[in-house]
Amino acid sequence: QVQLVESGGGLVQPGGSLRLSCAASGSIGSITTMGWYRQAPGKEREIVATITSGGSTTYANSEKGRFTISRDNAENTVYLQMDSLKPEDTAVYYCYARIRLMLFYSSNDYWGRGTQVTISS
Repeated sequence: QVQLVESGGGLVQPGGSLRLSCAASGSIGSITTMGWYRQAPGKEREIVATITSGGSTTYANSEKGRFTISRDNAENTVYLQMDSLKPEDTAVYYCYARIRLMLFYSSNDYWGRGTQVTISS
């Protein structure tokens, strides 16, 4: 009923930039929080940044000042601008959204399939 589709991953050199996008589609009533998580090989999934429908943002400490999360509520899309990328940013990046489906009262968490980001020279 709901799909989250990420795009924008790829291979960049250290110090470079990437912009990830994630569009939610389906029988969406409303979306509260959207965000990005990442999982590096051999590590647990960790939060990168989140943004509420009102525009309040949170960031993991290591991303503050380098990453910027934003969203377009009309398009149900969340973005992650990543600058000054480091090799340790290499991971699969997953989009997340807390969505209330149309005709339902409660919200559930939805995830995208992930997009690979590789930082290497």
